[in-house]
Amino acid sequence: MSIRVIVIDDSAFMRKVISNILESSPTIEVIATARNGEDGLNKIEKYHPDVVTLDVEMPIMDGMETLERIMKSHSLPVVMLSSVSDKDKEKVVQAMSKGAVDFIEKPSGAISLNITDIKDEIVRKVLIAAEAKVSHIHDDEKPLKDVTKRTIIDKTNISFVKHQSIVAIGTSTGGPKALLTVLKDIPKDFNAPIVIVQHMPPGFTKSLAERLDHNCHLHVKEAEDGDMLQNGTVYIAPGDSHMEVKSTQSNLKIELTKAPKRNGHRPSVDVLFESLSLISHLNKLAVVLTGMGNDGAHGVQQLKISDQHTIIIAENKESSVVYGMPKAAKLTNCVDYIVHLQEVCSTVIKIVDKTRGK
Repeated sequence: MSIRVIVIDDSAFMRKVISNILESSPTIEVIATARNGEDGLNKIEKYHPDVVTLDVEMPIMDGMETLERIMKSHSLPVVMLSSVSDKDKEKVVQAMSKGAVDFIEKPSGAISLNITDIKDEIVRKVLIAAEAKVSHIHDDEKPLKDVTKRTIIDKTNISFVKHQSIVAIGTSTGGPKALLTVLKDIPKDFNAPIVIVQHMPPGFTKSLAERLDHNCHLHVKEAEDGDMLQNGTVYIAPGDSHMEVKSTQSNLKIELTKAPKRNGHRPSVDVLFESLSLISHLNKLAVVLTGMGNDGAHGVQQLKISDQHTIIIAENKESSVVYGMPKAAKLTNCVDYIVHLQEVCSTVIKIVDKTRGK
């Protein structure tokens, strides 16, 4: 059965080219196109697609308003298309936080004559979106009904044994929304720094950090080479740079590198986790959230091999937009807690607070 797609873009040229690109895949069928959000919503209501591609900037009804209406009424997987402007990057991050599954950056602006250069990426992301689990825009705020499904694995006999702690989080597809859910209720006096790898291109990670900083009690920033880690601060790896944590005589320091991609990614979750596995005097808590692929799985293994007291949390299948990275982590048999996204925050706080005798 083919994946039925609606392409929404105000440019007739872009609608045509994107449709041709998608239909080059034998498993994708473009069932309709639309010139703006209002037209798109009417087509969605009429044709019931499996996936929608949605331009950010359009007249009459732009991509942001259209996305909100789609998420409230249909809960369809949406892939955003954006230009390279800073304004569009901010809107894309906002869209991802509101439930868009992924985004595609047009290579040369709103009307990209060379968009066929990223043909494979467009097809791949639509195929991934078709498998994604998308909830209504407010579903994540509803209380969980079945407590027994919150924690599948809970090794309560493990605990932190050292004075200093760090939390490391890895995520990809669906990550911006998941990160907001995890971080927004952590108090500003949190007793550990948090380091994050979110698979994103350059520029978008800065917008993500700024959006999270605005919506969280913690200070959130895009990491810079040489940053000294501070408790209650969140450091997000910049797009196209690996992030490692190094131990100095009296502190922990961030080191950014342009080493080759790992698992097709830079930044890579494995690189971050492996750097932490080399530090012996830390309590380490690693979290693997929604994402395609297996980035982070090898790092999880290295963390456990180097220190059996390392605690690993993976998001469960029920709440993951894409159950790839958490599943790969689970299959290592190194995961200590498998929890619903809504429970990740409280689990992290509970574990880290043990170091303060709470």
